[in-house]
Amino acid sequence: MTRSKPNILITGTPGTGKTTTSAALAEAANLRHINIGELVKDKKLHDGWDDQLECYVINEDLVCDELEDKMEEGGNIVDHHGCDFFPERWFDHVVVLRTENSVLYDRLTKRGYSGAKLTNNIECEIFQVLLEEAKDNYEEKIVVEMKSDSVEDMNRNIAGLTEWVRSWSPTT
Repeated sequence: MTRSKPNILITGTPGTGKTTTSAALAEAANLRHINIGELVKDKKLHDGWDDQLECYVINEDLVCDELEDKMEEGGNIVDHHGCDFFPERWFDHVVVLRTENSVLYDRLTKRGYSGAKLTNNIECEIFQVLLEEAKDNYEEKIVVEMKSDSVEDMNRNIAGLTEWVRSWSPTT
């Protein structure tokens, strides 16, 4: 089945602006925004709660089963901080949002992150863990890194991605 609209994965360390960017892009480009964190919680696609990391333990198989039909249809923006368990065939474009460490630190502390959770996420950004994960799991030609330090960056990213969606064709 050939999709008439592309699927985009927007990934990055928590606090880089994935959800805000995804929601704005979905509206601008007339695509469906799928926030994996909300999907996991709402549909109970998890194996319980991790007290140390203060998050659900995602059941990756259940998530993929839940999304399969929607992804085949196309027209989706998937918003998640990881990308290594999604089938490569699902995505036409993989966006890794990056944020300067001091900006990220401020954003995460405003969210109430502290201790190991804060340290782990800052280190994840410093060591480019999600950028490397994207490059390891998808064709390099579809992976793009975008700076996401400010509202101006976000607006520029949304404009560029909206233009990419408009120019996309199934053979691109």
